[in-house]
Amino acid sequence: MTSASRRLWRTSPLTYMALVLAALLSIYPFYYMIVIGTRSLDSINDVPPPSTPGGAFGDNFQRVLDNDAANFFTGMMNSIIVSSVVTVSVVLTGSLAGFAFAKLRFKGSNALLLAIIITMMIPTQMGLIPLWSMMQDLGWYDTLYAVTVPFLVTAFGVFMMRQYASQAISDELIEAGRVDGASTFRIYWNIVLPALRPAAGVLGLLTFMETWNSFLWPYAILTPENPTLQVSLSFLSYAYYTDYSQVFAATAIGTIPLVIVFLVFGRQIIGGIMEGAVKS
Repeated sequence: MTSASRRLWRTSPLTYMALVLAALLSIYPFYYMIVIGTRSLDSINDVPPPSTPGGAFGDNFQRVLDNDAANFFTGMMNSIIVSSVVTVSVVLTGSLAGFAFAKLRFKGSNALLLAIIITMMIPTQMGLIPLWSMMQDLGWYDTLYAVTVPFLVTAFGVFMMRQYASQAISDELIEAGRVDGASTFRIYWNIVLPALRPAAGVLGLLTFMETWNSFLWPYAILTPENPTLQVSLSFLSYAYYTDYSQVFAATAIGTIPLVIVFLVFGRQIIGGIMEGAVKS
């Protein structure tokens, strides 16, 4: 490497300081959530507020379980089921459609892709009332079908996978598969999908987080007896009183699946990027 290249890639102390500051700002909300979740309600109101974890997490979480209005475990299981099904479906349908738009030739592909992109410009809130009426007509009110089926395919997933597939997969690779006698679906499964792994990891992570944190639509279509996690957490707060130690203890437990998914998909993303870098 030349001296100019060395200076370009050399990390300065200012860069380290900025990275450390960004990491602290990102981690602090989670740390404070743990601090409040492990403290008693009386100690939360101390001045200055507590800055170290306490030993009351078990009592706080037991009060969450004893709160019949929250239905915490029901909400946790419903969120795991809905988020997992939606994530798998969005990744598979997005990669299938993205592959078709990027590498297959058919009439009306540009117009159809434009129509899909246009749907991304419509705010989600504008479709809540028609969607709610549709769920009522189908008899899906207060069922997991109502918070799962409408989101099995997303325009963002199709567009993202199409953009990645057009750059990551060469036409020669597709033609080689056809010469070997592979069908279109086998080309997708054995050639395209492995090549899309980094983008699929990012899309899966974003989809799981979005579905897990979704509140407005589940709150509108589900009852308190059959909530998702975010709806369940909302019932831990009352109009004139909020037990923050109880809320933060439940929130800490509710973030564990997100952390696990982030670690799993993060390894896939990094592994796919490194594999692509080695091949190139």
